[in-house]
Amino acid sequence: MSIQGITEADIANYLANNPAFFERHAELLASVQLTSPHGQRAVSLQERQMEMLRDKIKGLEGKIIEMIRNGQENVAIAERLHRWTRTLMLTADAAALPEALTRELMHQFMIPQSGIRVWGADAAFAAQPFAQAVSKDVQSLAASLTLPYCGVNSGFEAAQWLDDPASAMSIAMLPLRHGGGVGAFGMLVLASPDPTRYTAEMGTEFLQRIGELASASLSRLLPAG
Repeated sequence: MSIQGITEADIANYLANNPAFFERHAELLASVQLTSPHGQRAVSLQERQMEMLRDKIKGLEGKIIEMIRNGQENVAIAERLHRWTRTLMLTADAAALPEALTRELMHQFMIPQSGIRVWGADAAFAAQPFAQAVSKDVQSLAASLTLPYCGVNSGFEAAQWLDDPASAMSIAMLPLRHGGGVGAFGMLVLASPDPTRYTAEMGTEFLQRIGELASASLSRLLPAG
């Protein structure tokens, strides 16, 4: 809108830079009528400002509540991770470590199924379930994963390490590496009947930490030297 060359922007600019205008014309604050966003009734400028302020406060309250909820969730996750890590550290028998690792991981993070294989283990553990032979394809897959794989279980061989492979609709595969090496000495598998539990779009930062802790713990199974 323009009146004799004066635009709405000019008026807004003037009012923003001359707040004393409303002191000189205080009656305008009471006489100006606006339409309320919460109905078709007319409200004064002051009332309209109060409604805008209330809406802003409500929005800020919502953000604060969300921040508190996220903070509480992060604290809960940290507590679960602490309990899981503590279990690994307290497991004195190296041969019992893979079973303790997967059992506590499922318990703390409500993971329906988990499986593990270590193909670089010391010969002393050859008879253990976690040391059963795996194909070269699985070893190559683990070595090629720079990040945990998350997605649909499309018949991966590693799914056969689970108690009920047929029910594993989505799967996460975490390579086990020693000292940040390029190769892998094993792989940890997490699975769920929910096809959306592990997806290609999900962030993998937390799973990476799980993989790093599992790798550090299970390095006790590797041959000395």
